[in-house]
Amino acid sequence: MKNLFITIVVILSCTSLKAQKAYQFQTKFDDVVPVLNVGTFHMGYTSDANKVNFDENNKENVRQVHEIAKKIAAFKPTIILVEMEPYRNKKLAASYQSYLDNPKMKFDNPDEIELLAYEVGRLSGTKQIYGIDYQQGYYYAIHYALKDQQDVTTYKKYEELMTKNEKLNQIDEDNMNVKDLLWLNNQPEYLDYLINVNADLMTTVSVNGYSLGTEQASKFYNRNLMMFANMNNIPITKGDRIFILMGATHTAFFKDFLRRSPKFKEVNTLDYLK
Repeated sequence: MKNLFITIVVILSCTSLKAQKAYQFQTKFDDVVPVLNVGTFHMGYTSDANKVNFDENNKENVRQVHEIAKKIAAFKPTIILVEMEPYRNKKLAASYQSYLDNPKMKFDNPDEIELLAYEVGRLSGTKQIYGIDYQQGYYYAIHYALKDQQDVTTYKKYEELMTKNEKLNQIDEDNMNVKDLLWLNNQPEYLDYLINVNADLMTTVSVNGYSLGTEQASKFYNRNLMMFANMNNIPITKGDRIFILMGATHTAFFKDFLRRSPKFKEVNTLDYLK
């Protein structure tokens, strides 16, 4: 009787397994557009709270940036997207064309757009460049300003965890070369960290049961969604390949957007930074 019971259970289990259908979903269009999504530190002036000590006029720094440009140019983009608001696209296009006409031209206060994006475009013969930024302020330091928060441990523990990671990996951003900085900025774990400290951890900031932090985080999510909307408004034709260069926190959000988008398919960024 016992053996009969075991046999029946086995048969029922096998039947159940056979009944489970393996679904296959196509998530991308057949004419999906390849995207190289590169996160960078800001090489020129930035209003960001956290900055990297980088001299954008130093010849050695420029040389290192241009070495990276050679690697990225291997992607052969036909369109370049940068962290600049779309209303400045005509000025951006004119500046880019001036650089193509005279790569030795000097910029008064160059940043990653002039130093890296323009050089990638020159080397790869890219004709189109657009800004996709969207400005929206938010109070990212709200955790440090509010008293009587319900969760007083999560931020502290996360800061301790990140400090531990910095020591473990000997990370000192102010004293790293360009290649190492960009390699760090595009690590999946580092990108997740940027979303956490700039948005998701704010969901732990509540007073009297109301999440004031989430109000602020939603503004930053909205900014990044609006930037992605600007990307979706760019005219694209068959055969286009898109290179995006932005501050790494925006890159982190775009990785999620691109993964789900049926129009775009992100290539492995680290393959172009080795």
